[in-house]
Amino acid sequence: MLALYRVYVWLLRFGIGLAASWNSKAALWVRDRKDLFVTLKQALSDNCKIIWVHCASAGELEQAKPVIDLCKKNFPGHRVLITFFSPSGFEAGTRYKGADYVCYIPLDTAANAARFVNMVKPELAIFIKYDFWYYHLKALNDRQIPVLLVSSIFRKGQLFFRWYGGFYRKILQFFTWIFVQDQNSIQLLRVINVRHCSLGGDTRFDRVSSIKENRISLEGLDSFVTSGKVLIAGSTWLTDETLLAQILPALPSYCKLIIAPHEVTGEHILKLKELFDNSILYSEMGQYANQRVLLVNNTGMLSQLYQYATIAYIGGGFNKSGIHNTLEAAAWGKPVVIGPNFQKFAEARALVNEGGAFKIGSSTELRDTVLKLLNDATLLHESGETGGAYVQANQGASEKVVGYIQENRLLTMA
Repeated sequence: MLALYRVYVWLLRFGIGLAASWNSKAALWVRDRKDLFVTLKQALSDNCKIIWVHCASAGELEQAKPVIDLCKKNFPGHRVLITFFSPSGFEAGTRYKGADYVCYIPLDTAANAARFVNMVKPELAIFIKYDFWYYHLKALNDRQIPVLLVSSIFRKGQLFFRWYGGFYRKILQFFTWIFVQDQNSIQLLRVINVRHCSLGGDTRFDRVSSIKENRISLEGLDSFVTSGKVLIAGSTWLTDETLLAQILPALPSYCKLIIAPHEVTGEHILKLKELFDNSILYSEMGQYANQRVLLVNNTGMLSQLYQYATIAYIGGGFNKSGIHNTLEAAAWGKPVVIGPNFQKFAEARALVNEGGAFKIGSSTELRDTVLKLLNDATLLHESGETGGAYVQANQGASEKVVGYIQENRLLTMA
């Protein structure tokens, strides 16, 4: 199986390299890994104590942030190195002030992993949710460096639980401790004799709560949101945006629409301008007077944007990968509307079951749901309150992780 894994890593590198000729993200992946070790060696300070945090992409960074913030508060003598697999994660990491160092994780070969771990010499490694790279985890294990898996979630169909999944089960043994999001994950892990785990919860609850507590007013939004009724659609894809364009004429004229798409490339923004004639870009500040639709053509402001919503629509529910982050909107006490592909997201299922979110499967259902919420003040208020209470009740995952680090003395004090 290890030989097959090596082939997989080689094919991954070959495939991304091939795609780099026409795919901008693949090109960034290849370009930014050139001279990785030289750049990292120049950046690292001599004799500094390092906490290495690995995130697959930008979403996992959001889960990592509350843990990092608490680590920096409790262990001020340590610096944090964050690695990413994806270019979008790397770009988000460079904007995060809690990171002392940011780089890509090297391609997972035995030589790369050994070189990376020997160079960084982390006192502790924290992997967020998933992205299990065998050689890097083995290098940490061989050097007896503690490594935690945080906010992980396991499902029956994963390779760990297949009869041929011995190689993947071995990877789990490299972790010092595994914090999972739900009880079902613990039960699955115990079946394969993984007992170094506990229920930790999802650190995203801490993250979205922190964002709300540190509210930031967004320039220009108050002048756009004059009617008091706003449908904010976040992390949308073209399928979502097409549905929104179909229902907009049926919504009351006083209800405005703000779209923060998942992709903000020039090409996609042009498509949105074609879908929504009466729209304006967020970058066109001070020109909001007669427009009904605002297109957010930047990244990084969505979590704060939801404070202006009357209703939040979360995109991705019509894609195979599923919906995006519902908690960002629920934390602000906003009712959430989502597409049909949400079942693998525990927080979305809980919000639907408790009445804080509404599932739709067509433009007709989207229209009817939005109109029902706009016309029923009690339902609007109660569903928003339900979502907000759900977020508040599930805080504390980050404290569990840092508490474990302190109790087991995984980091030396300054």
